[in-house]
Amino acid sequence: MLLLDWIVLGAFVLALVAFIVISMRGKKDTSTDYFLAGRDATWVAIGASIFASNIGSEHLVGLAGAGASSGMAMAHWEMHGWLILLLGWLFVPFYSRSGVFTMPEFLEKRYNKESRSVLSIISLVSYVLTKVAVTVYAGGVVFKDVFGIESIWGIDFFWISAIGLVLITGIYTTLGGMKAVLWTSVLQTPVLLAGSIAVLIAGLIKVGGWDELMHICRAVPVNEYGDTMTQLIRSPKDATFPWTGVLLGSAIIGFWYWCTDQYIVQRVLSGRDQTQARRGAIFGGALKLTPVFIFLIPGMIAYALNQQGVITLASSDSAFSTLVKELLPMGFKGLVVGGILAALMSSLASLFNSSATLFTIDFYQKYKPKAPEAELVRVGRIATVIVVILGILWIPVMKGIGKVLYAYLQDVQSILAPGIAAAFLLGILSKKITPAAGLTGLLTGFTIGMFRLIFTVFKGSLNPDGTIYQVFVGTNWLHYEIINFAIVIVTMIIVSYFTPKIDERRIIGLTLGSATAEQKAVTRASWNKWDVIASGLIIAVILVFYAYFWN
Repeated sequence: MLLLDWIVLGAFVLALVAFIVISMRGKKDTSTDYFLAGRDATWVAIGASIFASNIGSEHLVGLAGAGASSGMAMAHWEMHGWLILLLGWLFVPFYSRSGVFTMPEFLEKRYNKESRSVLSIISLVSYVLTKVAVTVYAGGVVFKDVFGIESIWGIDFFWISAIGLVLITGIYTTLGGMKAVLWTSVLQTPVLLAGSIAVLIAGLIKVGGWDELMHICRAVPVNEYGDTMTQLIRSPKDATFPWTGVLLGSAIIGFWYWCTDQYIVQRVLSGRDQTQARRGAIFGGALKLTPVFIFLIPGMIAYALNQQGVITLASSDSAFSTLVKELLPMGFKGLVVGGILAALMSSLASLFNSSATLFTIDFYQKYKPKAPEAELVRVGRIATVIVVILGILWIPVMKGIGKVLYAYLQDVQSILAPGIAAAFLLGILSKKITPAAGLTGLLTGFTIGMFRLIFTVFKGSLNPDGTIYQVFVGTNWLHYEIINFAIVIVTMIIVSYFTPKIDERRIIGLTLGSATAEQKAVTRASWNKWDVIASGLIIAVILVFYAYFWN
């Protein structure tokens, strides 16, 4: 990087510090303020935070890498703006009426306290082992690659950048809470978009335009069935992305992530009212349409430039950072590095704050219900520090097995999603689903998923022709997920027939058809025709995208 790039990057960092300071002005030491920004967030902050929280290493490294290796296959996950609309239109009213801080807390209101504990444990463990691990590992790799620095004072630059990323993010998240996360997202989102769009434009110019990119990417099949990099819908026999699995399988993962995961939903819980929360979801859904264009397509551009001999890709996962190094003019490189820093910091900040909220509200406050507000905030800060420390301790493990773990990241999400998604979906759609059924669904989905994870880790010692291998390892990961989801749904319905129903007075307003006239009136007054039009435009863009890349 040249001097101008460092000046641009420095200006971004100074602006980030200013936003953090502003976010802490007038901050009150209450649990509502610390964990949910005083429930006073506006739609711009909510939407920006949803987007910035989502854009992490899986996009900077994984999505661009996927574009370079398999083309449009992963675009299904990035066209999930409609699921964020589902969060805003269907789930926001239920979450708002419940007044909860966390998703496990919502399950306790809908089912029982055991369901709350199970989801809290699953969420905390998965955050540390997947989101922290992958983000920190990728941060170290990307910054080492972009800066081109091997070591400083004899220390591998990977360690300096990875630990620095965790410490800086941990400090401002610990001090500022959700307000710091929301305010910094307002700055980080436009910087990330501007920098990534610069990469896209420079790449398209270098490769010779859109038609040339499509020509190159259509030239080489990605499987033995003739599918190419530009196709969204691929043969049902495709080993990784069969259309029979990808359409529903990606939707199940997306439903779990966008509508029920604390990591995302905490942003809408911080909304001033249903109007701000819903519009924040709509804004987030619109922003979610961009990653295909600013990460996945640049990955395909990197592949095309490599085919043309313009650049040399060391690996598909280096696609985005290679484009940054090779194509951007002076000054823009600093902007993009700022965008990368923004993406990684925002993902980690959201993760730290969500983890602290889960621990404080679902464990500490549960067993010390009379704890004063100041104590809850202090425990939240301590919990954030602990997660930061765990993130740092995980780095050596991640550096050793990072590529293996990253390869299984989507597989891990497909393991977590079915049970949680089914418990929330059926719990809201029908008041007939019993507390025992909700708990059984969570445990059934998690158990079936763990069987696959365990047998996959030890697959080297299994007989490839044996039943266990064929069922738990050999089955396509998306097909396995869909089967798991179906089993959980059927199990919950059956258990509901044989177990005591919940007192309907406990779940007024928490299921379809149970809302009071007053609750319905509040929800109806919270949206207007412009919310509907904006949502319709998002869906229209998704449909046009699918029509263009269908085959």
